Amino acid sequence: MAEHHHHAHSHFGDVARMSIPRIALALVLTLAFVFVEAGAGLFANSLALLTDAAHNLTDVVALALSWYAIRLAIRPAHAGKTFGYHRVGILVALANSTTLVLISAGIFYEAYQRLLAPPVVAENVLIGVGALAFVVNLATAWMVSHGSESDLNLRSTYLHLMGDVLSTLGAVLAGIAIKFTGWQILDPLVSVLIGALILWNAWKILRETVDILLEGTPRDLDMYDLVSALEQVAGVHNVHDLHVWSINQSMRALSAHVLIDDMAISQGARIRQELNELLTHTYRIDHATLQFECAGCDPAVLYCNLAVPVGHEHEH
Repeated sequence: MAEHHHHAHSHFGDVARMSIPRIALALVLTLAFVFVEAGAGLFANSLALLTDAAHNLTDVVALALSWYAIRLAIRPAHAGKTFGYHRVGILVALANSTTLVLISAGIFYEAYQRLLAPPVVAENVLIGVGALAFVVNLATAWMVSHGSESDLNLRSTYLHLMGDVLSTLGAVLAGIAIKFTGWQILDPLVSVLIGALILWNAWKILRETVDILLEGTPRDLDMYDLVSALEQVAGVHNVHDLHVWSINQSMRALSAHVLIDDMAISQGARIRQELNELLTHTYRIDHATLQFECAGCDPAVLYCNLAVPVGHEHEH
């Protein structure tokens, strides 16, 4: 008998719908400020401000992609997309993290050029515009932060914006330090530190998105502990042909063959319910497909190899 378990993802839908207007407002504010900060950066000859303006411009793209991805993700599943559109957010997170890596490379190159010949920076403009940018970026980051802990799409956008918060804070501190010390080299040095922080955050998002796209097991899930817990449920003799993967950061799926005694479907319902409750409450797996068997497979391999050797396609 094959049993399928699926909890409604209403919480995700509610969070997504509440995020849409906040992301749209953050997009408008960020786009408006890009022009202000770029002009000020050119006027003040500040790499820190120009760096932050460039990062802000990518934030506009990131916010637009996130907004579109969320609108797609809340669409219902259909015959052509049986899992719905939840993976769209993962693709957006991949795009966002990739642009962050490219931004970091650009920052490092420009900072290197300025370290060789530091230009004179108008520190008063750097401080004033940087302080304003800090307030704007902090406000937009706060708008996107809600729900970002459980959605990789929102988290990648949130990290984009938090990178700007730190960039502008660094620019203000650099301006103050230049004002009192005259050390023009502080402007590109701050940019290097900002670039390194952006690169680190990008790498973490990039690694997680690739894991999800490759159907990797969630990193915080101990598979040996999971199998042991499933096999301790009364009536379960063996678990094999096990697959666990993530649809997106907050949605996990599982499929497995479960060996039980030969019994009626109604009798197996208790075992199915216990397994589903264990998966949901202990391992946060809400989408489980369990195939009950009363005779063991030969061999009963825990992780089934999906690749069938050439010439053995019909040996089943």
